[in-house]
Amino acid sequence: MKYNIAVVGATGAVGREMLRTLAERNFPADKVYALASTRSVGREVSYGDDAVLKVEALESFDFSNAHIALFSAGGDTSKAYADKAGQAGCIVIDNSSAFRMEDDVPLIVPEVNAEATDGCLVKNGGRNIIANPNCSTAQLVVALKPLHDEYGVKRVICSTYQATSGAGQAGMDELFNQTKGIFVNDEQTPEKFTKQIAFNVIPHIDVFMDDGFTKEEWKMRAETKKIMDESIEVIAHAVRVPVFVGHSEAVFVETEKSFEIGEVRNQMREQDGLSVIDHRANEGYVTPVEAAGEDAVFISRLRRDPSVENGMVFWCVSDNLRKGAALNSVQIAETVVERGLIG
Repeated sequence: MKYNIAVVGATGAVGREMLRTLAERNFPADKVYALASTRSVGREVSYGDDAVLKVEALESFDFSNAHIALFSAGGDTSKAYADKAGQAGCIVIDNSSAFRMEDDVPLIVPEVNAEATDGCLVKNGGRNIIANPNCSTAQLVVALKPLHDEYGVKRVICSTYQATSGAGQAGMDELFNQTKGIFVNDEQTPEKFTKQIAFNVIPHIDVFMDDGFTKEEWKMRAETKKIMDESIEVIAHAVRVPVFVGHSEAVFVETEKSFEIGEVRNQMREQDGLSVIDHRANEGYVTPVEAAGEDAVFISRLRRDPSVENGMVFWCVSDNLRKGAALNSVQIAETVVERGLIG
């Protein structure tokens, strides 16, 4: 059977990546609708190597014509249209933060909790909506999955080094323009970010909360608990870095059970979605440049943390536009099909 797929926000960076990923993975699509606001109607977007789609108006689209809708147009758009799509019988996979912490909306990373997708259905108490987690959370929980299954993850400390593409095309444009401008002595005026991003790092992503953490840091804590286990304690510190694509994380994990680091390395290698490249030598690790365009979450610099009884440290890198957004959304769509949730 083939399915009709709608991509909402098809002209954006993640929307285009969703279309590319659907084609690359040969998703069983019969008809693909590229949707955006009325001002983008008529524009063309690529679907695979050869196909070109004309953008249609989201505002007038009949979601009963689609089996699955991938949303990547921001929280306000999701709040305005996702429930309407769900009520029309379409299963929505939403990339915004609008529904992630709603009790009746499953938050899914297929390698970690694919079975929870069943909860999206109205007959199971859902709203025909599935949430895609924050990009930094998605790669983290894939890395934590084999550790929690085998040893019981007790506590996670995570420092992120997040690419400008996490703030959309405008974030990448600001990095490019500032970098270019510095070499010709142009004055730098931050617009998308709070401070200059070129040749700099900014320890601030999303709004500040009352306790001093930012919402990005709160998301990593709350989403990891919802996806994996409420008992896991997570502390995050999120930093924006002058990289176009690819989020990196320095992850410190404390487990309930003891482990041998060689066994941990083997278990991570066996986990779907993980690629362990860990050689204790120059160039024996993965950076965002190598991760860009790849599907895997890469693990490097795996070692024991001697400051706690059962502690380990590793470096985690992934393409935030793919596993952190487009790829994970398409994998959720594949899970919906595999689990027979349509119809």
